[in-house]
Amino acid sequence: MQKNRYTIIFLLLVLIVFCSCQNDDGYTPINTDDDGSVITDDGPTQTSPVVFALAEVPYQTLSEYNFFEGELKNLEPVFGVLPYDINTPLFSDYAHKKRFIWMPEGTKAVYNNDYTPLNFPVGAVLIKNFYFENVLPDQTTKILETRLMYNTIDGWKFAEYVWNEAQTEATFTTDGSFVSLDWFENERTNSVTYRIPSHSECFTCHNKFGTPIPIGPKPQNLYKDYPYPQGPKNQLDKWIEVGYLENSLPDNIDATVAWNDESQPLEMRARSYIDINCAHCHAEESYCSYRPMRFPFHQNNEPDNMGVCIEPDTHIDPYQKIIVPGDANNSLLFFRISSVEEQYRMPILGRTLKHEEGVRLIESWINALNNDCE
Repeated sequence: MQKNRYTIIFLLLVLIVFCSCQNDDGYTPINTDDDGSVITDDGPTQTSPVVFALAEVPYQTLSEYNFFEGELKNLEPVFGVLPYDINTPLFSDYAHKKRFIWMPEGTKAVYNNDYTPLNFPVGAVLIKNFYFENVLPDQTTKILETRLMYNTIDGWKFAEYVWNEAQTEATFTTDGSFVSLDWFENERTNSVTYRIPSHSECFTCHNKFGTPIPIGPKPQNLYKDYPYPQGPKNQLDKWIEVGYLENSLPDNIDATVAWNDESQPLEMRARSYIDINCAHCHAEESYCSYRPMRFPFHQNNEPDNMGVCIEPDTHIDPYQKIIVPGDANNSLLFFRISSVEEQYRMPILGRTLKHEEGVRLIESWINALNNDCE
C-alpha cells in the first residue's frame, strides 16, 4: 500500500510538470531548430493570414493579399509580414518608404555574400510603400504607390499598385503615371510631380544579366538594428529568429552606413550613397555596364572605379574628368547628380528633384580628395 501511494504521488508530480509546460490551448512552447537546438516561444503557433497564390497573382487590389490589418493606409503588418529597412535608401524625390517582407511558411532565404541580394525562396514577396508626410493643404500622410517584387520559379516579377485619393485601396497597374503634390518638410514648402514607374521602367533599374533582381536586401544594407515592438535588434539576427534566413552568416558583415550619419567617415558615407543610388546600373551586366565606373560598395573603394581622374566616354563641356579631386564644380559626376534636366541627370530614373543634402555630401567628399591626376 505504501509503495502504491508513492507511485501515485510520483505520477501526479509528472502530470503537474507536464501541464505547467503547456498553455491553455495545450501548446507545448518547445520545439527544435534544424540543427536540434531548442527554440522557445511565448504562445501558440500562428499561421500567417497572407493570401498569396503564385498561380493567381498579381491580384487587382493590394488589400486582396491581406498583408496589413486594420485600415489599409496604416500599413500595420499581419503576422508573418516583417518590417525592415536599409542603411542608406535610394533617393526618390524625398518620398519616405516603408518596407516589409513575407515568405511562405517553412521557407528561408540563404546568405550568398555581403554584396549581393539574399537568395530568396520561391514565393517570397518584398513590399515597398512610397509616401509623403505633411502633404498640403491638410498636412496629412499620403501613400502614392506600393511596389511588390515576388519570386517565382521563373525569376522575380513586379506588381505595381497605385493608391486612391481616399487612401482606402491601391489598384494594380502596368502603366506609369504622375502625381503632383506639395508638402512641408525641413522648414520649407516643397513641390514635386512624382513619377510612378511603368513596368518597363522597373525592369530598367532592377536588371542583372537580363533578368529582374532586388536592389536593397543585401547583407551589406540590412546589417543594422531595427526598432521592433519587442525592442531593437539587428535585422539579420531577427530574420534568423523568425525563420526567414538560414543561420549561416559570417562573423562580420562588410556593411554600408547611413549617408547622413555624421559620426561615420565621410568616405564611407559617400561610398554608401553612391552604391545605393548608382550601383544598380553601373555594374557588370547592368544597364550602364558600358560606362567605365563600377559603383558597387565592394568595388567603389578604388579611385578608378569611382571615376577619379577618369575621362568620361560621353563628353559634356566643360567637364574633362568624371571626378576632379578637390574640385567638385569641375567634376562631371557632381554635375550629373546635381542636374534635374532629363538628358543630364543621374540617376536617369527614380528622381526629378535634386537631392540637396545628398549632393552636399558628394561635394564635400570630392573636395576632400587629394589624388594626383598627373
